[in-house]
Amino acid sequence: MSIVQYLTEEHRRCDEVYAQAEQAVLDEDWDRANRLFKEFKEKTLLHFRKEEDILFPEFEEKTGIVMGPTQVMRHEHAQAKDLLEKLEKALETKNKEEFLSAGESLMILIQQHNMKEEQILYPMSDQHLSSEEMVEKMSALGEV
Repeated sequence: MSIVQYLTEEHRRCDEVYAQAEQAVLDEDWDRANRLFKEFKEKTLLHFRKEEDILFPEFEEKTGIVMGPTQVMRHEHAQAKDLLEKLEKALETKNKEEFLSAGESLMILIQQHNMKEEQILYPMSDQHLSSEEMVEKMSALGEV
């Protein structure tokens, strides 16, 4: 399996869980929303960890490109983590409007972020790294 395929599938799984969490918020099913959001957050943070701890360092070491796409992705991960905290706070207070507002910001960020990874960084990674070895290392951290 390629890096593109493996990590793109993780993006899609995270998107699906978020959509379910958002629907639960719209339905004001707070228990379900909390459970699904927790799952979404865990999956998203695991995905980020796979990239930040495994893919990005290997990519930087192999290519010598350290101030390029990986730096941009790390910065966007930090922004996403901030928005995840806002979403969590909105859930704690059952603030539907706040959740939907922060969620919209997160989804815009994530969609643009994922597009850059899927169209630029992941193909470059498949070109320069052993896809099989990278997928094996990332899979060892857990499944999204």
